Amino acid sequence: MIVRRAREEDAAYIAELEKEIFSDAWSEEGILESMTKGNAWIYVAHAEENSRLLAYVIFYPVLDEGEIARIACAEKARRQGVSSRILQVLEKESAEKGIWLWHLDVRESNEGARAFYIRHGFVQDGIRKAYYDHPREDAVLMTRKLETLSAVHGKNQQI
Repeated sequence: MIVRRAREEDAAYIAELEKEIFSDAWSEEGILESMTKGNAWIYVAHAEENSRLLAYVIFYPVLDEGEIARIACAEKARRQGVSSRILQVLEKESAEKGIWLWHLDVRESNEGARAFYIRHGFVQDGIRKAYYDHPREDAVLMTRKLETLSAVHGKNQQI
């Protein structure tokens, strides 16, 4: 499996997956804007270099924290370790850049995603009432503490 930084030509495929998975899908233009502004880390995964995308993550770093704004996996590739592999790559870059805390929100009814996040070290730490539309639903707020590269090497532990 290949996990790499997204390129502009990936935006259409990411948008296509968005439409398949989310009721509030991001547009190709919105994804391109996140890519070109340089304020997001976007990774994609696929089986081999020229195959269709299987999964992606859109992450917004801010100082020593970051938000997983989107993470999605094509239905045919679920439960095969694809999203876990993307998180490993994101974790490595986060550690290198000194990011020690990840945030995300997830629909309360999305038990599969919540279980996935818990398996990957996230904890629930809040509810945002009526956050989602189509359908109207609460968001479960979750965080995960990470070890930064300096913590791994015994300097300035932040956890």
